[in-house]
Amino acid sequence: MNSSIQRVAAMIEGAQHIAVLTGAGMSTESGIPDFRSAKGLFTVNRSFAEVVSIDYFQADPVGFWKDFRDIFRIKLAGHYQPNAGHEFLAWLESRGKRVSVLTQNIDGLHTQAGSHEVLELHGTLMTAHCLNCGEVYHVGYVQDHEIPECRECGEIIKPDVVLYGEAVPLVERAFRLAARADVLLVMGSSLEVGPVNLIPAEAAHAGVPAAIINLTPTSMDRFFNARIEAKIGEACTALRERLES
Repeated sequence: MNSSIQRVAAMIEGAQHIAVLTGAGMSTESGIPDFRSAKGLFTVNRSFAEVVSIDYFQADPVGFWKDFRDIFRIKLAGHYQPNAGHEFLAWLESRGKRVSVLTQNIDGLHTQAGSHEVLELHGTLMTAHCLNCGEVYHVGYVQDHEIPECRECGEIIKPDVVLYGEAVPLVERAFRLAARADVLLVMGSSLEVGPVNLIPAEAAHAGVPAAIINLTPTSMDRFFNARIEAKIGEACTALRERLES
């Protein structure tokens, strides 16, 4: 792994603006399971996409919240902390680099770690809002109410997660940032979920060098100039040590 660390460290050191795409593997090291591995909820009559969809929320908001909690209960109830990967990105920013975090995660840990430019492409579990009147609620309110209703108008509020059937509002901005950065770094993403998985191709088309840190190969590996096959914390600790030396 040493040669890969050296190569990626050199890419980072020479970059002023780093775009970083992070996926579920970034948060699993903080103890947060990938919600796609949820067991026991789905049947032959209802797929994951059907449960976590805007159509289901609008048709049966009470049923939606019961199923939504079954999927995200651990995240809603947990008190998770940023790990070495989140802290590494905040550290790069503290060294004067612009770090644009483009995250597929919904746990808020990048902001908690100290990163300031964070695009939560799939939304966040940290807030919810009322589609009727626009009132916004923090996750604490959601945790305290099994079926959270708006205090202003009584409607059932919606989590600020991008549901199936909804647009990904920040994706075009993410593509632009990746194409204009000096380096693209992908961390902990299998690059299977579109349209976000096309960001490395967009960066390559714009001539932006790219590196990936992931435990397993991806179908997009041809777009990367360097690859580190390791856990996020292990790789980021090694990168920081290299950059500090």
